Amino acid sequence: EKFGVSKSVVFLGFVSDIDLPALYSACACFVYPSLYEGFGLPVLEAMSCGAPVITSNNSSLPEVAGEAAILVEPRDTAALCDAMARMLEDEKMRADLARRGLEQSKKFSWEKSARQLRAAFESR
Repeated sequence: EKFGVSKSVVFLGFVSDIDLPALYSACACFVYPSLYEGFGLPVLEAMSCGAPVITSNNSSLPEVAGEAAILVEPRDTAALCDAMARMLEDEKMRADLARRGLEQSKKFSWEKSARQLRAAFESR
C-alpha cells in the first residue's frame, strides 16, 4: 500500500511445495534478488519449470544460473528495474532464457549431489 502497488501485486505469503511448480510455470519471469544464498534452490526450481530468471550476481547464484539468467547487483534497484522491464518487453529473450534455464537445470540433480558428497567423504 505504501508504494501504491497493492492493486497490481499479489503478496502470497507462504506457498506450499505442491503449489510452487504451477506458480513458477505461469510467471512471466522469476525475480530473485538475494543478498546471501547458500545454494540457490529457488532459482533452480524456477528454471526447471521453464521460468525465465533474473537473479543476483553474488554468492552461489551465478554458478547455479550459468548463462541462463539475467544477473544483477541485488542492491542496484535501477538495474533490477531495467532487467525486469527488458524481460517483460522482450518475448524472444524470455523464451530464450526459459529454454536455456531448462537446459541449465538438467546439470543438477539430487542423485548427482549425493554422489559428489559421497566421493568427498570417501576421499578423506
